[in-house]
Amino acid sequence: MYYISAPPGASNAFTRHMTLIERYLFRQILGPILAAVAALAAVALLSQGLRGLDLIVERGQSAWILIKVTALALPQLMTMILPIGVFVGALLSLNRLHTEQEIVVCFAGGMSRWRVISPAVRIAVFAALIALAVNIWVQPLASRTMREQLYSARTDLAATLVKEGEFVQASKGLTVYTQSIDQNGLLKNLFISVAGEDGQTVYTAQEGRITKNEGKPVLLMRYGSSQEFAKNGVLNFLSFDEYAFDLSPYMKNDVYLRYKTSDRWLHELFFPNLQDQWEQRDQLKLLAEGHARLSAPLYNITFMALALAAVVGGGFSRVGYGRRIAGAAGIAAVTRIVGFGILAACEDSAWLNILQYLVPAVTAWFAFRALFRQRVNRYVPVASDQGALMPSAS
Repeated sequence: MYYISAPPGASNAFTRHMTLIERYLFRQILGPILAAVAALAAVALLSQGLRGLDLIVERGQSAWILIKVTALALPQLMTMILPIGVFVGALLSLNRLHTEQEIVVCFAGGMSRWRVISPAVRIAVFAALIALAVNIWVQPLASRTMREQLYSARTDLAATLVKEGEFVQASKGLTVYTQSIDQNGLLKNLFISVAGEDGQTVYTAQEGRITKNEGKPVLLMRYGSSQEFAKNGVLNFLSFDEYAFDLSPYMKNDVYLRYKTSDRWLHELFFPNLQDQWEQRDQLKLLAEGHARLSAPLYNITFMALALAAVVGGGFSRVGYGRRIAGAAGIAAVTRIVGFGILAACEDSAWLNILQYLVPAVTAWFAFRALFRQRVNRYVPVASDQGALMPSAS
């Protein structure tokens, strides 16, 4: 090998040159990853929105409530979306860079394998940190808000007891009909029938509104009348300008707000309230969810390592890397499925939680091992006496 002395500052210039190349690779890889994540998020939001259509069809909620509930479900889906987006985007960008021989030029220019893949690894680490932050703080906050919104929709008396142009039969012999409901929630031309042990009472009113009186839900009716038919055949008739009909006896008392495991904060998962019967019974389930929150971000690094091993880990090929990419995709799918299986098994045995970390970590180790085991032939840039960079001969 020929060694040619370099003038002062040549080494720094070469380092700056390499930094520019790494920035270029970073941008080229980041763009497709962001596009893939955005596309997967759009599909997930569409699927979640279709599942939530019952809020409008059955619960009579507005489209804004549907949009809000759908958006609040996205942080929980990010655990699956982000690693897949990283894998797909990295494969697309790396395959293009390798096919167009840009990565080959980087190796020929003297860049080490680590410096070539370091931009992709940085992106994977950033994705893992973002996923970790979402799992610890954003997901429980969004899930709690969504659960409260769904609870409010299920217990919304205006939606469950009143439907425009329909006779709605509730529990305890209550039947409600309204001809129309305006945008402000004002009910027009009301008809209410209450069947009890002492007889039947019928209320009619020109308008009404569901509100609260002393903390209790009431139907405030105006300009109407009531007819009470007793069992002894007596008819009592009463007209009124305003009458408050108590709705609290007809509320579903069995519906109450309970946060699921996905709604809990991290400290609530690892340190549950053992005084609560439900948390004491599902202590292992809460523990498994807590470890899943911490281990799931590792799949971003694992899937990036598999993408790098599939494209950069082998020699250059003009016919493409379809077989290696298909193999990496299969390994990624099996790894994630095994991870889900281990999560389910951890609900019965606490010691299995260690496998939630080992599965992505071991897969990433094998991927990086295969990546660095492949040797590359390259020229090592050195500088001549005049400062020009020249390849060495060996």
